[in-house]
Amino acid sequence: PHPQTEELGRRAPQWVRDNLVTMCMRCREPFNAITRRRHHCRACGYVVCARCSDHRAELQYDGNRLNRVCQECYIFLTGHTVLEGREGKHKGILEKGAAEVSSRSLLCSSLQLLDKNGKGGTRGWFVIPQDDPLVLYIYAAPQDVRAHTSIPLLGYEVKDLPQSDSRHLFQLAQSGQVHTFLADTEELKRRWMRAMARSAAGITPPEDEEEDADP
Repeated sequence: PHPQTEELGRRAPQWVRDNLVTMCMRCREPFNAITRRRHHCRACGYVVCARCSDHRAELQYDGNRLNRVCQECYIFLTGHTVLEGREGKHKGILEKGAAEVSSRSLLCSSLQLLDKNGKGGTRGWFVIPQDDPLVLYIYAAPQDVRAHTSIPLLGYEVKDLPQSDSRHLFQLAQSGQVHTFLADTEELKRRWMRAMARSAAGITPPEDEEEDADP
């Protein structure tokens, strides 16, 4: 189980044993003895490949010394932005078709990601996969063969925005980074806020758990 976000960096994690995993717990690429070796993230304890653990962050439990951490923990601990599209980051799911990922997802639908001034933006197909429930994947359309970007959700705060001109808005915010979303309906907005809040808190539901109806 992933440690709660408030414990990241403050308490030494329980490492996942090497022999329990056959692929990187972030990008899902298989390990092998020569080209893809196992590493542990010193913040969450996940077993990850070298490309998914090429970040360093200060960890409080280790006297604030720099330690190897995975990308998701790096973003949470430092607040720094990691450029999207880096080779190998989440390649396993980024290169899967939207229909395949959507068929086994915690939530998927059309949303609009607004630009910084909150007016324009990109409409696309958004998915939180069951096999990577802490990450939001963004496709241009539900028929696309690969996602064009992803947003690690761990550690973000989900914020409700007042309804404006019949627009159903909400945000993800963390350390100065803000993503504003526009949903087609208030019900869809509430479902996404609930799903994102669970992922941001590191809560990974069983695969057979279904979305609860809004009260």
